[in-house]
Amino acid sequence: MQQLHLLTLMFLVFIVTQRLGELYIARMNTKALLAKGAQEFGAWHYPIMVTLHSAWVICLLLFGYTQEVNYFWLSLFAVLQFFRLWILTSLGERWTTRIIVLNEPLVLTGPFKYFRHPNYMLVVAEIFVAPMVLGLWQMAVIFSILNALMLFVRIREEEKALSHLRISD
Repeated sequence: MQQLHLLTLMFLVFIVTQRLGELYIARMNTKALLAKGAQEFGAWHYPIMVTLHSAWVICLLLFGYTQEVNYFWLSLFAVLQFFRLWILTSLGERWTTRIIVLNEPLVLTGPFKYFRHPNYMLVVAEIFVAPMVLGLWQMAVIFSILNALMLFVRIREEEKALSHLRISD
C-alpha cells in the first residue's frame, strides 16, 4: 500500500473545501443578482464547464492522494490564493461561476483595473499549478488544454454579454 502524506491530504481537502465553498457563494450571489433583475448568458455551456472542473478535482483526488507535495509549486499555489481573494473581494456579490450580467457599470477596481479577465487568468494558472503540486504533469497539461478550449467558448460568451456595458477599450 502506498503511503499517505499529511500535507498532500491537507492540500486535497483544501481544494475540495474551497471549490464547494465557491459553489455555495456563487449560488447565493446568482440568486441575489437574478432577484435584482440580472440576466444569465451562455447557460448552455455551464454544465460542460462544471463537468470539466469536477473531473479535474476527481483526477486530483484519484491520482494525487499518494503523491508528495512539491514545495515550489505549493508556494506558487499559495500566491494564487491571494490573487483569488483579491478577485473575490473586488467583485463582491457580483462574483459567480455563471455569466450573470447586472445592468450596472462593470467592476473596474482591484485586478479588473489591470486585466480584463483576471478570474480566468487565475483559473488557467490553478488548473496547471495544482496538479504540479502533486507532480501530476500529465494531468496539468491535459486539463490545461481542455480548459483553454472551454475558455475560448466562455470568454466569447461573456464578451458578448458585457459588450453593451463596456465604455470604450
